[in-house]
Amino acid sequence: MGERAPQASIGGRRAVAEAIRAGRARAVMVAREAKRSPGLDQVLEAARAAGISVEEVPRSRIDALGVENHQEVAAVVRPPPDLDERALSHFEFAADAIVVLLDGVTDPQNLGAAARAAEAAGAAMLVTRTRRAAPVSPTAIRASAGALLHLPHARVANLPRAIDRLKERGFLAVGLDETATRTIHDPAPPRPLLLIAGSEGAGMSRLVRAACDEVVSIPMAGRVGSLNAAAALAVALFAFALRPPEGPPAPAEKVRSTHAGVAQSGSASDL
Repeated sequence: MGERAPQASIGGRRAVAEAIRAGRARAVMVAREAKRSPGLDQVLEAARAAGISVEEVPRSRIDALGVENHQEVAAVVRPPPDLDERALSHFEFAADAIVVLLDGVTDPQNLGAAARAAEAAGAAMLVTRTRRAAPVSPTAIRASAGALLHLPHARVANLPRAIDRLKERGFLAVGLDETATRTIHDPAPPRPLLLIAGSEGAGMSRLVRAACDEVVSIPMAGRVGSLNAAAALAVALFAFALRPPEGPPAPAEKVRSTHAGVAQSGSASDL
């Protein structure tokens, strides 16, 4: 188990509501100037259900927290502690689990968007690097709409070794790569499944790609050549999560020595 993360201030009605539901909110503030809306009602209802008092404060007090786009709602939260590499060998995964691994995603918006897609698709865990990767910051939490407060998150120093630990437990490692001949439209890979997305610019690193059992691409019908990391992950996740695996695993594609990936530079917005 990693060290417990320090408290942080987050803003945004959806993110704050999810922080309360996840049991991570320590204090909730709403600006006196806030106008009632379905989003604000969700925050207030979640706080009532959790027995957390909501403090009405001047908007300037929330502004002083330095939280961007707070929608006149903020909370002090304690993110869940990070899991470490050893947890991959002992975590209780379901037989049909999906785990998401991000290789070098450094943009907090992309981290949050990827976590949001993973949690919405029912992923059991998110795995990221400890270095050269976005931390669980207030920006990432908001971009995840609170998903980073729900989703178990392992931060590891060595991604290929983490992949091997999961493969030892029966996971099939599938990487997203725009050069792959197999696509997400082919028969869904068997579970448990480890789905790997590369960084915003370089895609998967050479060693991570070499650790994959197979790689798949996302067919593109438009003029844009690729998707950013979070968008590509979401497409593949739901392609696999919403349909059952079909048949035995396909023969693994011979891994080419390349850094090409599905991602382009850019941030994923908080949808």
